[in-house]
Order: sequence, then structure tokens, then C-alpha cells
Amino acid sequence: MTGREARPLVVGSGIAGLYVALRLRELGLRPTIVTKARLEESNTRYAQGGIAAAIGPDDSPARHLADTERAGAGLVDRAAARVLTREAPARIADLVRYGVPFDTVEGRIALGREAAHSRSRLLHAGGDATGFSLEETLKHRLLEAGIEARERAVLRALRPGDRNGPVAVLSAPNGTAVEVEPPRPVVLATGGVGSLYLQSSNPAVATGEGIAIAFRAGALVADMEFVQFHPTAFAREGAPRFLITEALRGEGAVLRNAEGERFLVGRHPDAELAPRDVVTRAIQEEIARSGERWVYLDATGLPRDLVFARFPSVTSFLLAHGLDPSRERIPVAPVAHYMIGGVATDLDGRSSIPGLYVVGEAAATGVHGANRLGSNSLVEGLVFGERAARALRQRSPGGPRDPPTVISVPGRAGLGAPEETGLLDEIRSRLWEEVGIVRTAGGLRTALARFEEIGQQVEPARSEALAGTVANAALAAALIARAALARTESRGVHFRTDHPRPRPAWRHHLGLRRARPPAGRR
Repeated sequence: MTGREARPLVVGSGIAGLYVALRLRELGLRPTIVTKARLEESNTRYAQGGIAAAIGPDDSPARHLADTERAGAGLVDRAAARVLTREAPARIADLVRYGVPFDTVEGRIALGREAAHSRSRLLHAGGDATGFSLEETLKHRLLEAGIEARERAVLRALRPGDRNGPVAVLSAPNGTAVEVEPPRPVVLATGGVGSLYLQSSNPAVATGEGIAIAFRAGALVADMEFVQFHPTAFAREGAPRFLITEALRGEGAVLRNAEGERFLVGRHPDAELAPRDVVTRAIQEEIARSGERWVYLDATGLPRDLVFARFPSVTSFLLAHGLDPSRERIPVAPVAHYMIGGVATDLDGRSSIPGLYVVGEAAATGVHGANRLGSNSLVEGLVFGERAARALRQRSPGGPRDPPTVISVPGRAGLGAPEETGLLDEIRSRLWEEVGIVRTAGGLRTALARFEEIGQQVEPARSEALAGTVANAALAAALIARAALARTESRGVHFRTDHPRPRPAWRHHLGLRRARPPAGRR
């Protein structure tokens, strides 16, 4: 392995990026990790429910696999899901080795439960502060290992390199101090697109830029139509959309409408513990029916000590906003939460670009199908992060196969106009209103046309120029809308009123790839 091959660049500092960097160091490489904000600022930090693995005495990887496939609405890649569920316990052992303080009961790791899980298999730390505990522990291990970490370094572009890998272009957040890295392996762990939506549980850094940059560089992306919405975020006027973990429903909290009725009973056999897409649409329909802006999560029937001990982050937030969840119902509404799709990879994290590996929420492994099983996201970052680290160490060839349908998206030069904040606001609003929980052909066409218009306006006019935040946001939004328009059915988190049922002809993944411009252009 050459000097540059031994110095991979890891972009992103959530659980996937931190874990990959640690494992690369343990495997004898010298990674550098870069992140566009602070090292600890990522979606991982805000994960509440837990991390799923079949380690309980009544559980097994086969049961975990069955639950994952059941939630995925017929589109789960079985090979990927088998890898996830079989290797999850070993990755939990890694976290224990790194010192993650999982909660215990009488000396044994405590296990919680969420919707669509048939067993209690969610490990948690600090009650509902699991993500925070994971992020802090891995961050400290990374710094102790002496791994170079560069904060406020933004990935701006990926360009063709040599056998060592692609060329990464980095800059400061304001676009100054541009640095062109030498060709070397790149691990993209930049997260999802949640904060591109007007209502979101994600931090501001989750704008899908890594996916847009990889697509612009020629990478195959897949499953972009599948954006998961979390059913229950705090929904009081003027308050942040703080996530109210699904694990609260796992402990027995129920959903009620303004009249106090449990509207999910009779709609699905598992009622409040139905898959997320079912619960989300039920809440959205109840909001539309009633004219109210939210429904209510009722935990008043649970023991007060249990609620406050198991969910300290949620209860502290609610108390700070004048609400005692043991005595009052919690107003909740859905928000954008998780990007199921992303850059297509094989089972070892390899993308269609040699030397570019993608892990975590930025990757499309096929493991979640059309609807992610709750708490499979954190463990996905670990399982496929481990496999990517080993593949990078060995540098064996590979990459994803094209799905049956791949849409060729024209790559055009833009006008290079200055980016305006108002354009980003418009993208967020249109995604929420027209490419959100419930979709129509007309809304998708309108949104796609506008995203492409914005992209044409702000995309650089010259190939060597660097795209900005709005250009990347418009591209990511257009990919979501284009895929959603193409999939003429409803499946999992993708629901269209004009095609309200799943269709057997669409029981496959959908890819998008940038078309090569004509010779002499770009």
C-alpha cells in the first residue's frame, strides 16, 4: 500500500465517520477526519431511542432480519440485511470495548423496544441520550488515538484522481481557503438530507451535500425517493421540533386525537407500534381531518418514575417548555428524519467511483428497503463502516450493481449566479409541501421544475468552479423529486395519492446517474 493509500480521508463525524476512522487506525492506516462543523455535531448526537442488535436471550439475528424485512415494505436487500443483523452483536462489542456506557439492569445490558420490533433489542445509554453517549465516547477515543481531526472543513467537490482514489476539494465554511487534497481513498460519511425539509429533526448540517457532490462526480445514487418522516416531534408553536423518541411508545405511551381517541387502534394490528410510515400517515390524516396542527402522545398512564428515569432528555426538554409528561399529553407532529437512499454501495461500502467509499446515512445499501426499522441506522453505520474499513485496507475491487431502472440525469452548466438565502428557504418549503409525507404527480412535477430552475441559476458556469450550498441543495432536492415522480406506486415512506398502492412491477430499487455532457462541453 502506497503512502497516499495509507492516508484515507474520512468526511463526516457521526457514528459512521468516527468508527471508520478508529478502525482504520487500528488496522494500521493513518486517516484524517474532516467535518464541516464541530467534531461532535451530527445526526448521531441527537439519536434518542437506541441502537438495535439481537443480543437478548429471547432474540436472534434471524428475528432481527425478519423484522427488518417486514418493515421495509418488500424492498429490503436480503443480503445486506443479513449482514446487518448477523454482524450487529460484534459491533456492539466494539462499542463496549471503546467504553460506551450502555445502561444496565442488575449487571446486564438493558434492552428497550420500538415500533415494528418483535423483541426488546434496543441498547441505550443515559436513558434517551444514546446518540450523545456514542458521539462523545467515540470522539474521545479518536482524539486519544491521535487521529488528525479538522473541524470546519467543508467538502466542496470530488474530482477524478489516480489509482489512489479521487481528489477531494475542501474549504472553510465561507468558501475561502480552498485546499485540493492529493488523490487518496475517501470515505464519505456526510449524513442525510433532513434539514433540507422545512420541518425536521436533523441538525442544520444535514443538507445532503455529500450525496450531491458524489452524484455530480458521477457516482450512482439510489432510493432517493425514500425519505423517512418521524411521527412524533414536539409541535408547540415557537418551540424547536424536538424529537420525542419512539421508545416512549415502546414503553406504553399512546397516540390520541383532540377528542382523546386512540386513532391508530383498528388501523394496524400493532397500533402505536406499527411501522413508522403507517404511524406518520395516520397522524397526518388525523391532523388534516381535525384541522388541528398536532395530535397528542399520552404517557400519563405510565409510572412517573419510569418516564423520568428512562427518558431524561425528553422530560427535561418538556419541563423546560412547561409540560409534565406524567400529567399532560404531549403535542406531536411528523418531521423529516432520515434519508434511506443515497450513494449506492456494495456490501463493503464501495461506490461506483473507484476509491470512494460511502457509509452511514449518506449510503444506499438497500438494507432499509422502503421504510427503515427504527434504531437500525446507528448499527448500519457500524456494520458497514467495519466492512468499508477492511475493504479499504485490502483495496480489493468492487462496487454496486446497477438496479433494474437507472435514470440518466442531464448534467448542464449553470449560470453561476450568486446564491441567495431565500432560494434555500424556498427549497425547504417546497420539499416539505410537495415532496413530503403525501405526494402527487402534479406537486412533484412543479417541485422538480423549480429545483432544476434554481440549479440552473446557481450551478457554476465552468467545470472547475465549485458549487455552493444552494446548488448542492437544489441538486439533492431535484434527485428526491425526480425519483419520487418516477416511482408510480406507493411503498413504505413513499406515498402518492395518484398511485396509492404498491405495484409488483416496482418491487425493485431505482437509481440515478449523471449523464455525461456532450464532447466539448463542461
